[in-house]
Amino acid sequence: MRVLIGGGSGFVGRALTRLLKSRGHDITLISRHPGPNRITWDDLSSKGLPPCEAAVNLAGENVLNPLRRWNDEFIKEVTSSRIDTTKALVKAILGAEKPLKVWILVTGVGYYRPSLSAEYTEESPGGDFDFLSRLVTDWETAACLPDAAGSQTRQVIVRSGVVLGKDGGAIKQMIWPFWMGLGGTIGSGCQYFPWIHVDDLAGILAHCIEDERVTGVLNGVSPNPCTNSDFTKAFASALWRPAFFPLPSFVVNAVFGPERGVMLLDGQKVFPKHTLETGYNYIYADIASALKNIVS
Repeated sequence: MRVLIGGGSGFVGRALTRLLKSRGHDITLISRHPGPNRITWDDLSSKGLPPCEAAVNLAGENVLNPLRRWNDEFIKEVTSSRIDTTKALVKAILGAEKPLKVWILVTGVGYYRPSLSAEYTEESPGGDFDFLSRLVTDWETAACLPDAAGSQTRQVIVRSGVVLGKDGGAIKQMIWPFWMGLGGTIGSGCQYFPWIHVDDLAGILAHCIEDERVTGVLNGVSPNPCTNSDFTKAFASALWRPAFFPLPSFVVNAVFGPERGVMLLDGQKVFPKHTLETGYNYIYADIASALKNIVS
């Protein structure tokens, strides 16, 4: 199958590209920079959809970039990188000569309200309590195809947790403090940490592309949620390092601002009920095996 991937040069996109190529699919990336087997977002807008049967949008500015202040300019970039790219893909999909077989958007579990006790599945409500949750709602709304087009194209939304892997994502920012013995819990450590190994997120996306029965919303998280404290202990153990230096809440809020700090200080206990029901089998279902793979 010919697959078009928006944001395909990023951390998850690289993993998905490797997996799909290993399964015999042809990949075209949408990127800010032209190159072999790539088109730019401007190309997409001016020339339309290249020949393909599936499209995946992974594009989105890193919300937790510690080098960027949470101001109007950055908020605009965060919003545009998600919603505008999604709208551009939908416009191209609707203008294509032949309908796509499947259209997949990857959003986030920030859709669900943080809680120490609530348990969420794909059927749980959310999306209307803070900036990030409303952003996910607007993002997913932008991806919806009209009824006529939607009847011909399978539509899937994958709400991803924190993506863990060897060459990017959250681990890239955390590994050096932990390696030097300076790691620790964030805030109380009691908040849930919805996570997924990058190989499993890529696997879920490939599963969505290849299995014609998959449709609707899937939670892209491990089936075994853990708390931030559980993660900290497992990560330190995998590295054979202590983890005695907690990151206080006021420091998190000072660095990231309260609107982003909530992503680290509060969490959601999210289960991949529908994902499991579709028949996807996890490679790394528990945090210990995932981190052992990552640090090996």
